[in-house]
Amino acid sequence: MTPERLTPERTEPPHRADEAGTLLGFLDYHRRTLLLKTDGLDAEALRHRLPPTTMTLGGLLKHLAMVEDNWFTEVWLDERVEPWASADWKADRDWEWNSAAEDTPEELRALWDASVARSQQTLAAALAAGGLDQESRRRHYGTGEPVTLRWILVHMIEEYARHNGHADLLREAVDGATGE
Repeated sequence: MTPERLTPERTEPPHRADEAGTLLGFLDYHRRTLLLKTDGLDAEALRHRLPPTTMTLGGLLKHLAMVEDNWFTEVWLDERVEPWASADWKADRDWEWNSAAEDTPEELRALWDASVARSQQTLAAALAAGGLDQESRRRHYGTGEPVTLRWILVHMIEEYARHNGHADLLREAVDGATGE
């Protein structure tokens, strides 16, 4: 079964939902905001930089694909997934950001789509198995303790929200598009 590909059309997160529904609603909203900021851009636009930063919209797509897989596959399930498992992180600590310039828009979007689909499947299974208080299989690198599914969801919302602010500025520098 092929997962549904997200589109940039956003809807408000639910105003009346349980905790899991609220968190999932906000994560979906921020995922779609990233799509809105990268939608329809060609390779040159996705590689456009706004000095002094080296950040690009293509780099944001690849970075957030990596973040999805890091938290929902590596930390939550304690499994590795490509291309992250074989990337030479010692040679380039920012590999996902830097290598995005070599990827086509279609490759970047397919990578992000696949990462989000894995995350959605993992989340659905985890929520069905016991809810937000469950703990990750892998321990957090900083504290040495597992994290809850709730913590991962809140962290993912924070990660997208922060990077969507970057995406706002980068997209405006590309073609003047502002707002939502």
